[in-house]
Amino acid sequence: MIRVPLYRNRPVAVLGLARSGLAAARALGAGGATVLCWDDSPAPRAAARDQGFEVRPAGPEDGIAALVPSPGVPLSHPAIAAAQAAGIEVLGDIELLWRSLPEPRYIGVTGTNGKSTTTALIGHLLRGAGVRRVRVGGNLGTAALDLAPVPGDGTFVLELSSYQLDLTVETTFDIAVLLNVAPDHLDRHGTMAAYVEAKRQIFRPGRLGTAVVGIDDAISRAVHDSLGERDQLRVVPVTVGAKSRRGVSVAKGILHEDGKAVCDLSQAAALPGKHNWQNAAAAYAAARACGLPVERLAGALLDFPGLPHRMEQIGSVHGIPVINDSKATNAEAAARAIACFETVYWIAGGRPKEGGIDAIAPHFPRIAHAFLIGEAEDAFAATLQGQLPVTRCGTLDRAVAAALDAACDNGRKGAVVLFSPACASFDQFSDFEQRGDRFRALVPVDHAADAEEEALPCTR
Repeated sequence: MIRVPLYRNRPVAVLGLARSGLAAARALGAGGATVLCWDDSPAPRAAARDQGFEVRPAGPEDGIAALVPSPGVPLSHPAIAAAQAAGIEVLGDIELLWRSLPEPRYIGVTGTNGKSTTTALIGHLLRGAGVRRVRVGGNLGTAALDLAPVPGDGTFVLELSSYQLDLTVETTFDIAVLLNVAPDHLDRHGTMAAYVEAKRQIFRPGRLGTAVVGIDDAISRAVHDSLGERDQLRVVPVTVGAKSRRGVSVAKGILHEDGKAVCDLSQAAALPGKHNWQNAAAAYAAARACGLPVERLAGALLDFPGLPHRMEQIGSVHGIPVINDSKATNAEAAARAIACFETVYWIAGGRPKEGGIDAIAPHFPRIAHAFLIGEAEDAFAATLQGQLPVTRCGTLDRAVAAALDAACDNGRKGAVVLFSPACASFDQFSDFEQRGDRFRALVPVDHAADAEEEALPCTR
């Protein structure tokens, strides 16, 4: 845990008591602050009381020195508005970490899709190349303030959502990565312009030395071009599809740096598909910005084990691979997953995002059958009507059973069962991780028999 000594003997309010909120409360308390906690839901309040915190609404009348909202708390929340009106600083867990431990190297990763894989991969590359004292977390896995501290020669690699970047004030990164930008979280930000501006906070001037930017979508390409106007900033473009003489590129699976071949990403089992090649290229560029040798990084890329809930093959059922991609919480992410396969029995649905599944339309021919769940069921069924077979299942358990039955009964060569929801999880699950864990538990996979089952007829 990181100790935050910035508010010793002063009251600080923490609003929102999920993973990062409780981590912030613990870190502030360890640093000597008087912590006042609140959440609009009773269960998180009870959890905070169980940890010994004072739980009650707090505001300017309590003389609070700062308000620390969890990233998921809407910025329109009355407590935030009251704090801002009173001139009380509003800041998030990333800002608290950065102010409390300014000496280590900070690598930040953001983008609409691919953040978690890229963040984990940068940590894997750094460790594989011999870098010690690397901490990986933020929006991924361990909350930023629950990470173990590192000395000045250590490195924090942080996944950053737009929500977290909204709550930074002064934080600047040594190396900052923007993978891509597509419509997402517009219910929070209101407009694409506001969403893009939140993402751009990762490039705040200061100690920023290297910016790694994907240039395969128009918005990110415009960000890349604008950063090129800054003095003393090295901007590294990342592109997939053609070899480039500048930056890091991937052509036909071969990773290149400034036009020179580095390694064959088709040999990286945990990084299938062009979207993962973009993740790998960006992670490699960030690791190279740390001064690490090409040869060590090339080897580490190929032995990356992958992430839970992100294109995770959990096994096979009668020779049919079953893929857990619960992390795909929007249509762009699901489209990238579907594009990796020729015949997909697709399980999708949850709480829909703005834009529905329009981004998946070019890949409809790959989908043999869709099995729909959750609040998105009606809208997705209407979009898919006349395009491909659809079964409305309502719940994940029914969808898994139906998808496995259909895949086995149809016996199409190269088929996969893919759970890539294209939706948030909050209608039926607490988060994508709980959703993915439930999916794993529902699939009757015999891992020990996987190799043998590939030769078996589908008779389920």
